[in-house]
Amino acid sequence: MKFRPCIDIHNGKVKQIVGSSLSDDGDFAEENYVAERSAAAYAAMFRRDDLTGGHVILLNGKASPYYDGTADEARSALSAYPGGLQIGGGITSENAAGWIADGASHVIVTSFVFREGRIDFEHLEELEKAVGREHIVLDLSCRQKEGEGEDAPYYIMTDRWQHYTETPLDESLMETLAAYCDEFLVHGIAVEGKGSGIDTRLIRLLSGFARKRASAGAIFPVTYAGGIRSLADITLIRDTGSGLVDYTVGVRKAGEVRRQEETGGQSPVLFSASLMIFPTRACGFPPPFR
Repeated sequence: MKFRPCIDIHNGKVKQIVGSSLSDDGDFAEENYVAERSAAAYAAMFRRDDLTGGHVILLNGKASPYYDGTADEARSALSAYPGGLQIGGGITSENAAGWIADGASHVIVTSFVFREGRIDFEHLEELEKAVGREHIVLDLSCRQKEGEGEDAPYYIMTDRWQHYTETPLDESLMETLAAYCDEFLVHGIAVEGKGSGIDTRLIRLLSGFARKRASAGAIFPVTYAGGIRSLADITLIRDTGSGLVDYTVGVRKAGEVRRQEETGGQSPVLFSASLMIFPTRACGFPPPFR
């Protein structure tokens, strides 16, 4: 299990938002936190502390008047930590290589690989041709449809989580898509940004895929995001995910959990000036698999 740092950029600023509130209408999002530091400042901290595999997400659509400022802020982060961060938000086969040239290690993609609610394998192949499978992260962020019950399937969502696809997330789909990418990133959209607790059912689904890959001797990185509020949630991700599911939190929540660790007297930990990697062996956590 590995901690992945996260920089979300909306309207040109680093923020933490409630994921389900994001709307292109008026470039609105319910904000939990607006950072004073720039994306480049956070990226420089990640680089200093050797935090790898983090992601930078552009939360404005290309038609937004804020898009250019958001994109510039993202590029400044990539410049501060070349090769250390992934980039997502509006990625296509036409611009993916440009983001890699700007310093991203991977491009994170959802909407481009779906058309009319279904997987577009032609677009997947175009993307793979543009940058190579080793530079692709597929974002399978998902949500259950309202009113369908706790056991309902999770449907992948596109366009900054505003539209359901017709594609349910399951282990079979992950096996199919793994042939086209290097990693998966999955936000539990219903709990993202709310700090109300994690989606354990979704994590169990992700760990089922990860365990099968691990048992075959091939670790495939899968990162979960959404609802993390405490060290107890990190422990629950470890236990539910069999130590095979990575996790990410935004800049504000990372600081809050760090303070919980300090006041709870749980140490030692490895941490940067404002973020941290959560407790490893000293607190009963397994060492990183990768």
